[in-house]
Amino acid sequence: MSVRLAQDESGIATLTLDLPAQLNPLSEPLQHAFRDALARLRDDPKLRVLMLTGAGRAFSAGADLSTVETDPASLRRAADLMEQVTNKLVLELASMPVPVIASVNGIVAGGAVGIALAADVVIAARSASFYLPFMPALGIVPDLGTSWFLPRAVGRARSMGLGLLGSKLPAERAAQWGLIWECVDDEQLAEETRKTAQRLAKLPAHAVRELRAAHAESARNDLAQQLAWEAARQRELIAGPAFAEGVRAFREKRAPDFHRSSQA
Repeated sequence: MSVRLAQDESGIATLTLDLPAQLNPLSEPLQHAFRDALARLRDDPKLRVLMLTGAGRAFSAGADLSTVETDPASLRRAADLMEQVTNKLVLELASMPVPVIASVNGIVAGGAVGIALAADVVIAARSASFYLPFMPALGIVPDLGTSWFLPRAVGRARSMGLGLLGSKLPAERAAQWGLIWECVDDEQLAEETRKTAQRLAKLPAHAVRELRAAHAESARNDLAQQLAWEAARQRELIAGPAFAEGVRAFREKRAPDFHRSSQA
C-alpha cells in the first residue's frame, strides 16, 4: 500500500504516505490511494481531525522523476493526470470537513509543498525543510497550489526568492516567516502533533468551515465589507448550540464540551 490510514476512538485519523524507500513520491498510484482515503474519511461521522505525515525520513519528495518519460504522448498524459487527479486531490484535502494538520517529518519537496500547505495547521521537525526545485532544476512553475499558498503566507519577495533560487527553507526559518505553525525538535514531533490534534478534536464541528470561510472572505473584502460579513455570521452562530455551551462553560468555570452539546 502506498498510504496507510488509521483512526483512534477520539476521531483522530492519521494518513501516512508510505513509500519510505523512495521518500514517499507523489506517484499516480499514491495519488489515487490518497484520494480514496480522503473520500472514506469525508463520510465518516466520527472523524474529528485528520493528521497527515510521511513514513521514514521524508514527508514527500514530490514527483517521482525516475518514472517520467519525455516523449510527447507521455508528457500529455502527465498534464492530464495533474488536471484530472492531482489538482482534485489538493482541493479535496483543503476542503475536508474537519481540521487537517500536517506533521512534516523530513524533506518536503516540489508539489508536496502544496500538499503540506493545504493543511490548516503545519508542524515540522527541526530537521525538515521545504524545497522548490521547479524553476531552477526543471524550468517549470510551482504546482499543486504552491504558487497560491506560498505568496499568501510569506509574501511575494520570499516566495519569488524560494522559487527562483531553489534554496531549501529550513523548518525553523519557515516558522519564523509564518509559513508553518510551529517547528519542534525531531523527537518531539509525534507528541506535539498529537497534542495539537487532540486540541483540534475538541473544537465545534463547524470550526474549520467557518474559519476557512472567514479567511477567504477577508482576502476579497475591504474592512467595511468584512465587518458586515462578520456581523452576519455572528447573527447566525450565536443562535447555535456551540455558543450556548461556551457561555455555560464560562459561567461554570469549566472547559466547553461542544460535541456533547451538539448531540443534546
